Amino acid sequence: MSNNIQSGKPRLKTSAMIASIAGEGQTTRSAPFGHALTALAAERQDIIGMTADLGKYTDLHIFAKAYPDRYYQMGMAEQLLMGAAAGFAHEGAVPFVTTYAVFATRRAYDFMHQTIAEDNLNVKIVCALPGLTTGYGPSHQAAEDLALMRAMPNMTVIDPCDAIDIEQMVPAIAEHNGPVYARLLRGNVPAVLDEYDYKFELGKAKLLRDGADVLIISSGIMTMRALEVAKELEADRVGVAVLHVPTIKPLDTETIVREARKSGRLVIVAENHTVIGGLGEAVAVTLLREGVHVPFRQVALPDEYLDAGALPTLHDRYGISTNVVVQSVKKWLSE
Repeated sequence: MSNNIQSGKPRLKTSAMIASIAGEGQTTRSAPFGHALTALAAERQDIIGMTADLGKYTDLHIFAKAYPDRYYQMGMAEQLLMGAAAGFAHEGAVPFVTTYAVFATRRAYDFMHQTIAEDNLNVKIVCALPGLTTGYGPSHQAAEDLALMRAMPNMTVIDPCDAIDIEQMVPAIAEHNGPVYARLLRGNVPAVLDEYDYKFELGKAKLLRDGADVLIISSGIMTMRALEVAKELEADRVGVAVLHVPTIKPLDTETIVREARKSGRLVIVAENHTVIGGLGEAVAVTLLREGVHVPFRQVALPDEYLDAGALPTLHDRYGISTNVVVQSVKKWLSE
């Protein structure tokens, strides 16, 4: 008999390892990427969709249903996927390529580097399961994808926060001339940015709220968490500003430096990525180069292979859940 049954606890279900990042009662939108790409394809005949056996799991199946003649299922062959996308781009198409982030950045890195980025081709690589958004362990957790893609010349790198970010990102990256790597939140994706008069602009950071005590510079799902942290700390009369940085490369250094220079604030970078080579280090180097000397902390995943398990448990364990971040901020302010 299992320990779960003996202790009276419910048996761990697979769904806990791939649970939605949406909080209880939070507004969500279904498959924002798939719907946004389908809408864009109605206006642009050069848009095509490509995947490596993961159309259903990257929301590209919506595009496939609407435009079967512009959808290419390449099978479980990510290197072939990237090479074929490069070929289509050479012929004037704008391929939107989907797979899991681990397969793109680890298995097909050289093919992106040599066939797409070197020729500055118009390929948009949109990848699911970024960072710690799956509990399936290191084989599926792309904790270092931003570091890898930031290092690739010509590659624009994006980490959207929510459904609204994704919906606005799709036409923006299609308009951009050159290769793009974008993280993807799939399925029922939270919608939070509509409360903040937000508009996605490629290469621009956005101050979502201001505060006198703490500045959280964040990307991806950690912007959602940062906004939750800010609301919780209001009860303790701690003012938290949140600067959302959806474009990791090129980095909006002007806005980051301007906000960090405001005196008296602890600067925290929060990201769903390893502490190595992501937004945190990019911001730290920017501040050092510009002579901005402020108290600085990171909320990020550790430089280690992460455990498998239920996502809420893992987010607590690795310090990126709202509750743990609140406690971390309080601790840092008291030091």
